[in-house]
Amino acid sequence: MHILISLIGGLGLFLYGISVMGEGLQKSTGPKLEKAIGLLTSSTIMGVLVGTVVTGIIQSSGATTVMVVGFVNAGIMSLYQAIGVIMGANIGTTVTAQLVSFDVSILSSIALGIGIVLYMIGSKSKPMLKNISEILIGFAILFIGMRFMKEAVAPLSEYPIVKSILAKIATEPFIALIAGFLMTTILQSSSASMGILIALSSQGLMPLSGALPILYGDNIGSCTTSLLSSVGANKNAKRAATMHLCFNIIGTILFMIILNKPITWIVQYLNPNDSARQIANSHTLFNIVNVILLLPFSKFIVKLAMLIIPDKDDEEKESTTIIKYLDDRMLETPAIAYGNIIRESLRMGKKAKDGFTSATNALINKSQKQINETFEKEKVINEQQKRIIDYLIKLSNRSLDDNMRKSLDLLFHTINDIERIGDLSENIAELAENAIKNNVKFSERALDEIKEIYNKTLESYDLSLEAMKQNDMSIANNAIELEEDVDELDKAYRNEHMKRLNQHLCSIDSGIIYLDLLTNIERISDHSASIAKRVIMVNK
Repeated sequence: MHILISLIGGLGLFLYGISVMGEGLQKSTGPKLEKAIGLLTSSTIMGVLVGTVVTGIIQSSGATTVMVVGFVNAGIMSLYQAIGVIMGANIGTTVTAQLVSFDVSILSSIALGIGIVLYMIGSKSKPMLKNISEILIGFAILFIGMRFMKEAVAPLSEYPIVKSILAKIATEPFIALIAGFLMTTILQSSSASMGILIALSSQGLMPLSGALPILYGDNIGSCTTSLLSSVGANKNAKRAATMHLCFNIIGTILFMIILNKPITWIVQYLNPNDSARQIANSHTLFNIVNVILLLPFSKFIVKLAMLIIPDKDDEEKESTTIIKYLDDRMLETPAIAYGNIIRESLRMGKKAKDGFTSATNALINKSQKQINETFEKEKVINEQQKRIIDYLIKLSNRSLDDNMRKSLDLLFHTINDIERIGDLSENIAELAENAIKNNVKFSERALDEIKEIYNKTLESYDLSLEAMKQNDMSIANNAIELEEDVDELDKAYRNEHMKRLNQHLCSIDSGIIYLDLLTNIERISDHSASIAKRVIMVNK
């Protein structure tokens, strides 16, 4: 019982260390991490590089493949891009095993001391220091957990029954493969499984001949995370998870049947007396060689996944959902989740723009159809607002750096600005409905003024959304300048309208609707400027 408790404690520290170090790395490289995904092209090789780098940063191949499933589900990534990232994730996950295979107890103690000092002196004005401290503390805890696990399993060598069971597993490759699969499936972390395997091997309890099949099983077990995450997703997301499984199964078959002896010879030649290094190098070689061998056949793996999960002729096409980019799978990687919130907010912004356009055209053209379209768009905008804010709250409860937390706080207000533009467009549609009902007519001059202030406001709103998309302060400043022009037009047109009233060139009914219209358009311009101002605030 003491051994089990110590092993669980060591495993807990090991996983916590990975988590803390991964969070620190994400906070330090957050914007770059989001840009890395944006580098994806149709090139599978680029996908492999991105998958390797991203997994090396977030310290979890499971998180990367789950993220890929989410991207495919949202339509951001194609299956041909996804296969490259999945392959790269398998290489990136070997970093942890390589780290813990070295005996760096002195270095980890130094890292812990420095990390704690940096954490204590870090402040809001120095967020980078805190991020570095988390990386160092997580690194140290990772090795402390590894040492606990090694010490926990050491007494097992004194139990004949344990040695007998492990020896039996070592002589039965298929049983060892299943053991590795089950261990990773239960722990939901191939890094944790590798840590336990290295701990057992370092104490002489598991020879390399038994460790290799377990290692192969670990790689297959790592697929369960992405498979579970694809439940309830669309067909392409399920195919992405299936590609991960197919890739690892094919690689395992190749190594079990053909490449097991060569890899054994190589790792024993490199480190003849260090079992921990042998296992870490085996893990790395397995994944690198697997990628090299199967990369030329990546398109066939995609086609295999499409055969396993085929389209049905009588199946209706999947309907477009209100929310496209928000996916709880991404919350484990806040930088990516934040990027997707921006994408979803821009979709909401586009819907509000369409509502503003249809409402104004409905007033000019006296179109009941466009009035109804505006009302329908407003319902969608309201639902988008609820979903995005709910997701923002979920993300804000994660461990975030100060810059991202500031950006999220500002984004809450931006979402409300976009929703208010939808409300104001609905007001304009109601004015159009009133104009149709009462057969209100506008003078040619009034119609020209409506078109001019509408176009100027629309241009300001477009620039605000573009500034938000590109996170560009200069574009935001241009949007704010246009809003000032709208204010000037609003004042001038009100004066012109009073002159027309005095000259009896328009009716009281048309005058009331005209003034209300100016009020709503000017307020839309104000909200556009608010969106632009927050882009500037984010960058200060």
